[in-house]
Amino acid sequence: MSGLYTLARTALFSIDAERAHDLTLELFRRAPQLATAPFARAAVDDPVELLGLEFRNRVGLAAGLDKNGACLRAWDRLGFGFVEVGTVTPRPQPGNPKPRMFRLPEHQALINRLGFNNLGVDALLRNVDEADFGGVLGINIGKNATTPIENAVDDYRLCLQKVYAAADYVTVNISSPNTKNLRDLQDESRLHALLSDLVATAAGLAQRHGKRVPLLVKIAPDVSIEQLDGVVTAAREAGVDGLIATNTTIDRAAVQGSEHASEAGGLSGAPLRTASTETLRRLRHRVGSDFVLVGVGGVMSGADARAKREAGADLVQLYTGFIYRGPSLIAEAARALKS
Repeated sequence: MSGLYTLARTALFSIDAERAHDLTLELFRRAPQLATAPFARAAVDDPVELLGLEFRNRVGLAAGLDKNGACLRAWDRLGFGFVEVGTVTPRPQPGNPKPRMFRLPEHQALINRLGFNNLGVDALLRNVDEADFGGVLGINIGKNATTPIENAVDDYRLCLQKVYAAADYVTVNISSPNTKNLRDLQDESRLHALLSDLVATAAGLAQRHGKRVPLLVKIAPDVSIEQLDGVVTAAREAGVDGLIATNTTIDRAAVQGSEHASEAGGLSGAPLRTASTETLRRLRHRVGSDFVLVGVGGVMSGADARAKREAGADLVQLYTGFIYRGPSLIAEAARALKS
């Protein structure tokens, strides 16, 4: 971690976590060059072709940090090999009541219960259009909190239809712990129905737009072996292109005794590393070598990124590690994964 980032992090960590997050994104949105100027730009060139796309390197920004796609130029300058924005919902929504984001610095972790707070899919698409982003762009889609779980497919379908032309790939988020009943969609029968509908919708959109946009599914680390088998079966049978492992965890065993350990929400960062990587390893064993897997959760160093790769990840994403380590982690992780 550079000295400059140490100073910046100290200042940001002196204020409320969500406020610091919002201030950083606003700076990146307004002045992407200024936002990254203090930090050495060391983009790692390690091209890899997956999903019919060419990635600059294997390290991407995970969904959740830039929900509205407002900072694409800044992420590009920082050297990410790809960027995933969202989770976006059909309609704008404020998310859960504040406070809803908490730091656990002694564990290099965060807890959040944001609840898909975003400006809606139309606002995200305006931001993407204005950015003229040339890298690989993933758009992560979800359902509005007020949409009954029985009608969730309608929200996902609408989002897919709207983002299809702008996205290089689309991720179906069924694993956030912060939207009531959302993880119920990981049940095999429900997931198969949802994904079959979306794959059929995507096939029609591919004909209309003259391009094929891969579909991925983001899953939770808090799944049993039986549930994991069901997810794999549903994903394979429906015909999706890959899985992202994993979202945040509701397990607090690794942070017991911390000031904020009892806060509701998803835990991310270093305490998630083991569970997330083990889920990834189990997935690779089940899906074989020809199915794209993205590893995310607890990547705090180049060694952690390499461990994800060894467990079966084709690509790796950062979020909480980026907050704690800063821009240097991007190049460190990309170098660790360079072929």
